[in-house]
Amino acid sequence: MQQDHVITLLISCLDRPGIVAAVSQFIFEHQGNIVESDQYATARQNGTFFMRISFSEEGFQLNERELVEAFQPIAARFGMQWSVHYSRNRKRAAILVSRLDHCLVDLLWRWRNGELVIDIPCIISNHPDLEPLARMYQLPYYHFPIRTESRAADQQRMLEFLEGKVDFLILARYMQILEPFFVQAYPQRIINIHHSFLPAFTGARPYERAFERGVKIIGATAHYVTEELDEGPIIAQDVIHCNHRDSIEDLIRKGRDVERRVLAEAVRLHSEDRVLVYKNRTIVF
Repeated sequence: MQQDHVITLLISCLDRPGIVAAVSQFIFEHQGNIVESDQYATARQNGTFFMRISFSEEGFQLNERELVEAFQPIAARFGMQWSVHYSRNRKRAAILVSRLDHCLVDLLWRWRNGELVIDIPCIISNHPDLEPLARMYQLPYYHFPIRTESRAADQQRMLEFLEGKVDFLILARYMQILEPFFVQAYPQRIINIHHSFLPAFTGARPYERAFERGVKIIGATAHYVTEELDEGPIIAQDVIHCNHRDSIEDLIRKGRDVERRVLAEAVRLHSEDRVLVYKNRTIVF
């Protein structure tokens, strides 16, 4: 899918007969070759319909402007909310990080090896600690301190710096709460990762509390950031098993491992236009 240039349509609307036929016919009429198609409806009757359909750009007769103009009558007929994405236009992602490096290291490794097909214009941190890592990958690193007494102003400077440079943000264990105006600037375009002890073990020292409770699984959740802390639509989750032999250090090690995997998967899904948000849930194709 990433080697050949494809065009992807993401569609949501009230479910009714004829949607798949109309979209497929549109692609066929303009010499498009469908390479992937998936759809889902929230209910058998009167539900919301979601569709992701990808077709080869090679041979397709319409350019970007012409596609939008030609597809608009179909979208209007079915009351669609829709968007079109070209795989040749790689999404630009800024990575925000604090002091913990495990998620950042994993993302950069996957990016360098072509597993994550994105551009990384910069890495931003509220600490200078990880700048040597950024230099290893020849990526710009910017230190934006966030002070308690001026957090809003500090984040406003960071937001102004990012303007026009990125399409979405990755919080790779960025240990700061984003101000509402910051979240509103990137709706459904900020991906966060946290351990899945929430809400059972909130606050400080969650691994110590989980160890005392004798948990048998731990996990991680990647989600879009909303103004409600850690309550945004979930993109990806996974777990790893524990047992009575695991120390607190073992739990931390396992937790970081699953955080790396889940965050990378969420970034991949978002960058490949595989996620549609419905209320506070996601449809992941």
